[in-house]
Amino acid sequence: MTDTDIDARPEQGHVPWYVDGNFGPVFDEVTDLDLRVTGSIPPSLSGRYLRTGSNPPSGMSSHWFAGDGMVHGVRIEAGKAVWYRNRYVQTTKLQRGLDASDPEVMLDPTASSANTSVQAHAGRIWALEELHLPYELSPELDTIGSDDFGGKLTTAFTAHPKLCPETGELHFFGYSPLPPFLTYHVLDANGALVHSTEIEVPKGTMMHDFMITRDHAIFMDLPIVFDLTNMESPIGWDDTYGARIGIMPRMGTNADIRWFEIDPCYVFHPLNAYVEDDVVVCDVGRHASMSMQPEVYTPPAHLHRWTFDLTTGAVNEQRLDELTHAFSRVDDRVVGLKHRYGWGVSHRDGSETTLREPGVVVRWDVVTGTQANYDLGPDAFPSEFVFVQDDDAAAEDEGWAIGFVYNASDDSSDLVILDASAPGSEPVARIHLPQRVPFGFHGTWVDDSALHA
Repeated sequence: MTDTDIDARPEQGHVPWYVDGNFGPVFDEVTDLDLRVTGSIPPSLSGRYLRTGSNPPSGMSSHWFAGDGMVHGVRIEAGKAVWYRNRYVQTTKLQRGLDASDPEVMLDPTASSANTSVQAHAGRIWALEELHLPYELSPELDTIGSDDFGGKLTTAFTAHPKLCPETGELHFFGYSPLPPFLTYHVLDANGALVHSTEIEVPKGTMMHDFMITRDHAIFMDLPIVFDLTNMESPIGWDDTYGARIGIMPRMGTNADIRWFEIDPCYVFHPLNAYVEDDVVVCDVGRHASMSMQPEVYTPPAHLHRWTFDLTTGAVNEQRLDELTHAFSRVDDRVVGLKHRYGWGVSHRDGSETTLREPGVVVRWDVVTGTQANYDLGPDAFPSEFVFVQDDDAAAEDEGWAIGFVYNASDDSSDLVILDASAPGSEPVARIHLPQRVPFGFHGTWVDDSALHA
C-alpha cells in the first residue's frame, strides 16, 4: 500500500479505503442451502471453513481494525457444499452500537469486535479479537456469548492462540495498554484454563501474535507502544523502545524468560517456530516499521528467519524471500514443530502486497528455498488460505489449501479449494457464494472431528 493509495478522507466527503469497494460491509445475514460448485469438492473434506472480518453495520468505522465482526462460513460434507452462512457476532460492542474508540470499549471485557480470527478447541468455536474476551459460536454461527472460562480469565485473549498438535493444549496470551501489560495462559486439551502468569515488559505494546515450539512460548516485544496520554494517537511506533524476543519454557513463569535483542521491526504474523538442538528457529513476516494510522505508508512484510542460540546467546536474522506477502500460515499439524511448507498471499506482479490489487496464493518451501504461486486470474483477490490434510496420514503438502477469493470482474466471491501438492494448478473446486465476502482477516478449517472432542 502506498501513500497514493489513500486519497479518501471522511472530512473531504469521500469514503475511506477501509470501507470502500470490497473492504466495505455487507448488510444482509444470509443462509444459502443451494450452493453452485465448479469442479469437484474432495470427499475427504468434512467440516466448516470459517473466517471473520470487520463489517461495521453503519457502513463506517474509525479504522479497518475497528468494525464489528461478521463470520462467514461454508459447510462441506461428503463432496457437497451444504450451506453458506454469514452472521454478526452479537457482542456487547455491536449491541450497544459502540465504536472501538469509545472509552466503554476499553473498560468492558465483553465489548469485543470479534473481527480478527476464529479458533476451535475442545469442541467449541470462538470468534476472537485481541483486547477482549472470546465469543463462543454455535456450529451454525449463532452467538452463544462471551467466555471467561468460569471466571478464571481476567485478561484479554489473543486473536492468535497456538494449538499444540502433540498435547492438545491451547497456548495464548493477553496484552493490555494498562498493567498487567502481558499475561501468558494455557488451556488444557479439555478446554480448562490451567496456567496463567504475568510476563514483565516495560510498556503495553500491540503484541498481535506469538509463537510456540515443542518446548517454548515465544513473545515479540516490538515498538508499537501504547501512550494513553496522547488520546489523538494512543498507539504508535516508538523509536526509543527497541525490539526483543522473549523465549521461555512452556508452562513457565516470568522468572524463566530470556530476552534477545533484535533490530527494530514489526511482525503481525509469524509463519511458525521450532527448536533444533539448542537453537530456536522463528520464520516471520517482518515489516521494517509499522504505522497504526490507516493513511500512513507502512513497509510490506518479507519472510525472514530469526535464530536464537540458547547456549551461546547468538542471534541471527536472514531474509528468506524477496516477495512481499500477507497472511502467512503453516499446516496446523506442524505448529511448533519443524515445517517445510508455508502459505501466504502476495501481489500478482510481485510488488508490494495490498488487498487493493489482484493477488496470488503463495506456497513456500523453506527447505529448498523456493516459492510457487497459484494465479487465479487478473481480477482475483485471494484472502488468507489455510491448509487441510487429505487424511490423518497425509504429508505436509498432501491435502488442500482453502480460502475466500473476491472476483472483481463480477463483484462476487468464491470459496476456492486448491491442490496443495500442485502449485500453479487450477482450483480443484470453486464454491460460488450468494454474496460477496468483504476483505477480512483470519479463518480456520473446523473439521467435524474437532466438534466432537
